[in-house]
Amino acid sequence: MTRFSGLTAVAQSGRSYDVVVVGSGPAGAMVASVVAAAGATVAVVEEGDWTTPADYPLDYARASALLYRDHGLTTMLGRSPTPYLQGKAVGGTSVVNGAISWRLPQDVHDTWLQRDPALAKTIPYEQLAAAMDAVQTRLNILPTDPAIAGRKNSLMALGADKLGLEHRPISRNVVACKGSGRCMQGCPNGAKQSMDRTYLLDAEGQGADVFSGVRVTRVLHDGKRSTGVQGLVGKARWVLHSKIVVLAASAVGSPLLLLRSGLGQGPVGHGFSCHPGTSVAGQFQDDVLAWEGATQGHEVIGLRHKGLKFEALGFDLSVLAARLPGVGRKLMQSLGTMHKEADWGVAVKSTALGRVRSLFGQTVVSWSASPQDVAKFREGVTVLGQLLLAAGADHVYLGVHGWQAPLRTAAEVERFGREGPLDGRAYQTVATHLFGTCKMGSDPASSVVGPDFAHHHIRGLFVADSSAFPSNTGVNPQTSILAMAAQCGQFVVQAL
Repeated sequence: MTRFSGLTAVAQSGRSYDVVVVGSGPAGAMVASVVAAAGATVAVVEEGDWTTPADYPLDYARASALLYRDHGLTTMLGRSPTPYLQGKAVGGTSVVNGAISWRLPQDVHDTWLQRDPALAKTIPYEQLAAAMDAVQTRLNILPTDPAIAGRKNSLMALGADKLGLEHRPISRNVVACKGSGRCMQGCPNGAKQSMDRTYLLDAEGQGADVFSGVRVTRVLHDGKRSTGVQGLVGKARWVLHSKIVVLAASAVGSPLLLLRSGLGQGPVGHGFSCHPGTSVAGQFQDDVLAWEGATQGHEVIGLRHKGLKFEALGFDLSVLAARLPGVGRKLMQSLGTMHKEADWGVAVKSTALGRVRSLFGQTVVSWSASPQDVAKFREGVTVLGQLLLAAGADHVYLGVHGWQAPLRTAAEVERFGREGPLDGRAYQTVATHLFGTCKMGSDPASSVVGPDFAHHHIRGLFVADSSAFPSNTGVNPQTSILAMAAQCGQFVVQAL
């Protein structure tokens, strides 16, 4: 195995491999490890750079410049423009996520099979479960250790107990976590088991090469089968040839590559879905120190059947300060009590569908919350307010337009639940977990890849990431992506 970047990558232009994988996040790293273990020659191509724990800044502003696409400012256009977050580094978003590891719920998988029974043969739940078991072992996925959880997480457990809502410590892919609260800036201790520290190293150990700092611009093909990829290293044109190309560039990047390669067959870029989230802050009498402890160490899952999942949140000081109410002197007062603030969030299993397009060479993601989504925003904010007050908060800030004043009683929060706005523009939301833009299915008219992850029209072209998912999942998808990509890797091996 060799790592190439910059001039060393330019010098390798024109090389040939059995398989080229575009993207080094969970899907790409898993496929590369499976295919390399089978003896194939593999190249993984990543637009971001290699980083180490020593590179990760304390503050989010510098971390976002180093590790996030567009400094974390990528935005979906719609009725209410909504930011969406994606990592750009070797290891993909796994480098900057909260290390939350959820198995694919079987009820979600059941809906996939109900819509398309052909999927039962290629992604049976038993095989996905076995793959998830292996992932759990490889990434050391375990419930958050109370010793490093921090008070923001223990308070959520207290509030959920008092409200009678099912809750639990979040299972996370970490080893010897020190509770530094810096998952989203990159783990400074190397505790997070991100792809650059696990499956990508496994692939390298089997001989895979990794090209970083390379932006792939096209899939090369002759109209019948793929022949490699074309890209840029800086301004230098760059090419790799291969028998098979696997796209693992995300639910935004993978459809864009297909479209820019003249492969617009099927609903490429359509069906975009996500998990929009919003948060509520509460102030307690005693220190919370929300920037300490496991970044996200506790969750309330009792309302998952309604498409609502609640998580304790951890941010660096600058992000926490930006979320405080007031300006001028009032903001200074808020900063003075920031150590007593807790910020908890709700992730919504959205019903809205959007689209990913390339217009004049620019990426455009269009998405607007549905009325059902907005109703979930209101319910989620209501529950968050109730949780914080039940946990002992003196007052809560809902962060909703028209409801900026602090609320101090459960009755006031309940009134919001009845009278709060049903206009998505009133809520401050951020989208994570993107799906569905290269949908898997048996019908080429309504899907982009088949049940075996292979493109319906171009042989030797596969899509391994969450863009192939038939729907969103309502839970953090990293483990699901890894399990699905393990299945994809097996089909790639069979195609060689």
